[in-house]
Amino acid sequence: MLEQINFFISILPKLWQGLVVSLQLSVGALAFGLVVGLPMALARTYGKGVVKSIAVFYIEIIRGTPMVLQLFLIYFGLADVGLVLDRVTAAILALGINSSAYQAEYFRGAILSIDDGQMMAAEALGMTKRQAIINIILPQAFRLVLPPWSNELIYMVKYTSVAFLIAVPELMARGKMIISKTFKPIETLFWVGVIYVIVLSLIAKIVDIIEDKVSIPGFQMSREEI
Repeated sequence: MLEQINFFISILPKLWQGLVVSLQLSVGALAFGLVVGLPMALARTYGKGVVKSIAVFYIEIIRGTPMVLQLFLIYFGLADVGLVLDRVTAAILALGINSSAYQAEYFRGAILSIDDGQMMAAEALGMTKRQAIINIILPQAFRLVLPPWSNELIYMVKYTSVAFLIAVPELMARGKMIISKTFKPIETLFWVGVIYVIVLSLIAKIVDIIEDKVSIPGFQMSREEI
């Protein structure tokens, strides 16, 4: 056991560097996914004609294709047409695009869970549809979406491991580098797994605290409701 602890201490600096990169990828991808996903949710919920069709097409295509395929298309495919992205940027873009489709569905579910009467009441008070969405619907949707959205946050930290396929030095890639130098795959992967469990448990706990602070009593979405 002492030998294992000493080994962990010796590799911790490298694993920490990888963890920092994983968290940076997660934050960047989630932010990008939110910026793209929220308009897609609104377009799919309130849009008509071409606007709604584009949103539906985008969401279904992204949700229906593997993340690895999306990553390779962005990193290698764009390079073939002259748009060369660095590895970290390509990873954030791919993860963010994938996340945007799922976030769009989370927000759409939250919006649809709000009673239609609130929109009608807002319009009866003289609000435009846009004003009602911004001032009445979205504030509630952001609170309601937290439980299912927290799944995306947790998944994203794990999904960043695919970035090692394009040599981004995130946590899993750092683990593979350590394995190639120490020839201790079981020990290294064990400690990588321990770090994932600890970090994800902390994130889940923080999200639970935030949910309790902003929840609407008797009016909540479950983490499974999309």
